[in-house]
Amino acid sequence: MEAVVHVCELAAEWRQTFHSDVVVDLVCYRRFGHNEIDEPSFTQPKMYQVIRSHPTALQLYQNKLLESGQVNKEDIDKIFQKVTSILNEEFLASKDYIPQRRDWLSSHWSGFKSPEQVSRIKNTGVKPEILKNVGKAITLLPENFKPHRAVKKVYELRHQMIETGEGIDWAVAEALAFATLIVEGNHVRLSGQDVERGTFSHRHSVVHDQETGEKYCPLDHVVMNQDEERFTVSNSSLSEFGVLGFELGYSMENPNSLVLWEAQFGDFANGAQVIFDQFVSSGEAKWLRQTGLVVLLPHGYDGQGPEHSSARLERYLQMSDDNPYVIPEMDSTVRKQIQECNWQVVNCTTPANYFHVLRRQIHREFRKPLIVMAPKNLLRHKDCKSNLSEFDDVQGHPGFDKQGTRFKRLIKDQNDHSDLEEGIRRLVLCSGKVYYELDEERKKKSASDVAICRVEQLCPFPYDLVQRELKRYPNAEVVWCQEEPMNMGAYYYIAPRLYTAMKALNRGTIEDIKYVGRAPSASTATGFYSVHVKEQSELVQKAVQPEPIQFP
Repeated sequence: MEAVVHVCELAAEWRQTFHSDVVVDLVCYRRFGHNEIDEPSFTQPKMYQVIRSHPTALQLYQNKLLESGQVNKEDIDKIFQKVTSILNEEFLASKDYIPQRRDWLSSHWSGFKSPEQVSRIKNTGVKPEILKNVGKAITLLPENFKPHRAVKKVYELRHQMIETGEGIDWAVAEALAFATLIVEGNHVRLSGQDVERGTFSHRHSVVHDQETGEKYCPLDHVVMNQDEERFTVSNSSLSEFGVLGFELGYSMENPNSLVLWEAQFGDFANGAQVIFDQFVSSGEAKWLRQTGLVVLLPHGYDGQGPEHSSARLERYLQMSDDNPYVIPEMDSTVRKQIQECNWQVVNCTTPANYFHVLRRQIHREFRKPLIVMAPKNLLRHKDCKSNLSEFDDVQGHPGFDKQGTRFKRLIKDQNDHSDLEEGIRRLVLCSGKVYYELDEERKKKSASDVAICRVEQLCPFPYDLVQRELKRYPNAEVVWCQEEPMNMGAYYYIAPRLYTAMKALNRGTIEDIKYVGRAPSASTATGFYSVHVKEQSELVQKAVQPEPIQFP
């Protein structure tokens, strides 16, 4: 007994002093079965004959103490009665116990709100001068530093984006989100496979001198005399389970950290399925512990085959706990929709919206996991760009609406449509990069009577904004378009919620929601590029075809 206590104390002190792992090898045995109905002698009769006749650890320790004369029988009885009474009192108290969420939050979390308390929606725009200043800091390299010529060109283009305020791409938007959070005193931490460079060579957050091998991280130099631990980016080992589990724990310790884990490709997250199932999706419901962990899962159909196309969006949506047949309170002053669901799932289509959804994780009075279907070909897409004015908090700028500058849960059709457009024959709702292909096809076919809206936040479902678009296009055929096969992607999540939104407006039945996408499939995608191109062109053509679309 004393050896066990001594070794465990030693291990704890070692870890606190030297900050390294300790393994305690504890030799023990199971006295009873695995549970109340398990009888171990079914399978281990001889061993359990020995165990039953063997005195318990408590009896052995009591006898040792009595023999040594250190304590007497009266002392042991007092300790026994004290412990037994504590256990009995707590057991009785547990029958009437009502858990309070704030009881489960550590001191770092004081002031954060539980789902029972309304949290005010905050703007995430940043002052233009701050954007310019941090933008310069993250796009300049030291004078005597010699990066690879391709990386040097990337940084020159980034500096130009900040100077002109135009053409901001995905990587710069992400870096601006990180930098502005750092300026505000928050910690930003990103880990995953190849995250320093980025799987698709888009991030380049750590630059290497081609002559000396020296490393330089611009995000370590956002403010004067910046603590180097304020921003951490770290390439991880190929253990999704281990790394995601560590980052989850890190995010639960400090609410003022933006903690992100990025999978190399979205479907690689299946190596961490235990963490998603047992902890990320259900941890708050089981243990009342909040986390603002961000998971970046590259997703999109580019013809790269079954193992590099789908982040399995459907799995995260299926694990979402919002009721598909009940529209929650949507008034922005009392809305608790995100607070009451178990996590958020988004599929952003603009760098500015990605910037705002990352900043939203910190600029709120509660924490909630965020699953991001991260882009691949949109990282360099000619149309997937934002202006710096969409990031700032200046009234009248493109990103500013009557609520301020913040994440857009739904992006309306980009044609200049009024509040009522009776001549639109089809409303296509979609999510992610398929939007750009649909828009291109619409222009090619001059299908100006087709409206395309992007559902940027899939979960929880933006009922208010979807209903706004349904009212705008009262005569339109309603279509959900996706790249994924019908049994994957967002279709089975969207359909009942879209029906609920339509039903409240007397807009038809579930059969009035037309499906455009790939047919059901066991495999996420074809392995042949030519087949991919054929499937992709067929689905975007069908979405804007002049003939009505047949159900489903």
